Amino acid sequence: ELDIKIKELNKNDVKFLGYINPYLAIEGKQFKEADENGYLVKNSTGETYRIDMGAFLAGIVDLTNEKAFEWYKNEIKINMIDFGLSGWMADFGEYLPTDAVLYSNESAEKIHNLYPMLWAKLNKEALEETGKKDDIFFFTRSGYSGTQKYSTMMWAGDQNVNWSLDDGLPSVIVSALSLAMTGYGLQHSDIGGYTTLFSMKRTKELFQRWAEFAAFTPLMRTHEGNRPDDNWQFDHDEETLLHFAKMTRVHKELKIYIKDLVRENSLKGIPVMRPLFIHYEQDEKAYITKYEYMFGKDILVAPVIKKGETKKDVYLPKDNWVNLFTGEENDGGIIKVACPIGVIPVFYRRDSKYSDLFKKIKDIK
Repeated sequence: ELDIKIKELNKNDVKFLGYINPYLAIEGKQFKEADENGYLVKNSTGETYRIDMGAFLAGIVDLTNEKAFEWYKNEIKINMIDFGLSGWMADFGEYLPTDAVLYSNESAEKIHNLYPMLWAKLNKEALEETGKKDDIFFFTRSGYSGTQKYSTMMWAGDQNVNWSLDDGLPSVIVSALSLAMTGYGLQHSDIGGYTTLFSMKRTKELFQRWAEFAAFTPLMRTHEGNRPDDNWQFDHDEETLLHFAKMTRVHKELKIYIKDLVRENSLKGIPVMRPLFIHYEQDEKAYITKYEYMFGKDILVAPVIKKGETKKDVYLPKDNWVNLFTGEENDGGIIKVACPIGVIPVFYRRDSKYSDLFKKIKDIK
């Protein structure tokens, strides 16, 4: 009775997110229907290409086949939109084997990078054709040139539940700025990361620091991870729950500002999260500062990305800055900032038209 429960939740303004990807498990009814109609990618012998998804085998919907494209789009309309979902993760898209045989007879090596664009296009058209593009959104992780105009939100993928530069908390800052400079103006990450392997486990501190960072992104979203019982979750103790509540209140308090940034992205293509040099073009250090970013033109964020860090060196371009959490003022340069759990180095421009809004953040508990 999930469809009934979703309607009950909606009455309390609680929305429900779902999940989909372009791979069909061979045991499912969609696989059987797609296979019988020739809607799946083939291998060199003309058989349906079955890829190993880790725990099961799956077929790949051939998005170069117009009939397959329309069929799977209709599956979204029926099983997700009509069902009552308010959004979903449109996962994967990057797994097309380069030795596959496609309906279009194009080289799979060539289409490999284009496939994510087709996948995002399919999802967006499902919203447009049902008149739901203003009510429902989806987020994608794979992309290529052209995906920008179809994906309604990107996310950083399945980061490790750790502090590593290459695939932990710090990596999502770099990936967000990389996405920003390639035309993806809206992006976020799994709070706390996702991938738990070997002895890797999400700690309480990592979850809290990731939540603090996420409060200053377009979207806050948690994920229990691939091994939930091994990971620290938002409700594992009262302190974590209260901390998470605080950060969501910070995010909500910024609603007007964030909506204005999203509108600016829609109209002008300017990303919500931006490298410092976007607004401080003459500042050479702004071009080499990797782990800080502008959240719009009026907020600078320097997330805590090291385990156990309670004081942090932050670089501020020359301007009139106010610490969002303490109210202290500074005119730029490298400064040392106290950053206990629940407080991260965030600064706003004193002459911002949103300064009255920003001043309220300091009192949020």
